[in-house]
Amino acid sequence: MSKYKIAIVNSSSFGQVFPEHIQRLERIGPIKHFTVDGEIKGRELAETLQGYNIIIASVTPFFTQEFFDHKDELILITRHGIGFNNVDIEAAKKHNTLVTIIPALVERDAVAENNITNLMAILRRTVEAHQRVTEDHWEDRAQFVGRTLFNKTVGVIGVGNTGSCVVEILRNGFRCEVLAYDPYKSELDIQSHGARKVELEELLQSSAVICICANLTEKNYHMIGDNEIAQMKEHVYISNSARGALVDEQAIVKGLEMGKIAGFATDVLEEEPGRKDHPYLAFDNVVMTPHTSAYTMECLEEMGKKCVRDVEDVTKGQLPERAVQPVSSYIK
Repeated sequence: MSKYKIAIVNSSSFGQVFPEHIQRLERIGPIKHFTVDGEIKGRELAETLQGYNIIIASVTPFFTQEFFDHKDELILITRHGIGFNNVDIEAAKKHNTLVTIIPALVERDAVAENNITNLMAILRRTVEAHQRVTEDHWEDRAQFVGRTLFNKTVGVIGVGNTGSCVVEILRNGFRCEVLAYDPYKSELDIQSHGARKVELEELLQSSAVICICANLTEKNYHMIGDNEIAQMKEHVYISNSARGALVDEQAIVKGLEMGKIAGFATDVLEEEPGRKDHPYLAFDNVVMTPHTSAYTMECLEEMGKKCVRDVEDVTKGQLPERAVQPVSSYIK
């Protein structure tokens, strides 16, 4: 009997599109898929995953201190994604559990592309127009006059892995003037991608379009709220492909109701999954996608390979690439 048991938790894509990833893992040990509530308590999650010492994890659930306090042996949590805010890293370290993530470059192009794709959908009113055609109202096309992205002033919040690619697409593809807010990036770094470094206030006041690409931290939780929306230009367009909790959803709804926000596109929500009664979906000028920015064949293939390599590495006593918690007695 194998000493390794592998749990795939809340991932709707791992192994589904590329079954060869599952086949490689089956050579190591038995595998089971788990779907749990995204807000499941730590102790209950630990009991659910009892006996499984390798976890391939999605954006939920949260592997908290309580989870680690009650979990039996756990060698590895490999995130099927680039973020790890749902894992208590210090608790993992105390529990002797490695935590790994996908290298950011794997997702860079796909996520940036989707930010712009969703943005274009609200600018050009693509979803509304398509829906009317399906209802046999082609002649209503004059109702769907959109806005162009070319030559607009666009603000990008967060110029890291994804944000820097969004800047390059906007500047080089659409000839936009790009303003960038990122307190962790130098002016030279931001300029190298084609944007001008500004403070958040200037970005909000000057941008006709805003793309949100920042990492979620305790400091920037709900960084876009009532006060920030009040500072924005009238009829602003916003696209968020980062984390749902970067915006105050109630403030976004107010902005849409008042017409301050002319269109809102989001691939993420503060609480996922989203349902058909979500307040955003009451508006025709909203496009909501189900956290699929990384869902391209190319991206999912590389993400899956990385998770499989992580599992293979730890079974050999080797430290996997991109370990955000690298301390473990399981490593030789």
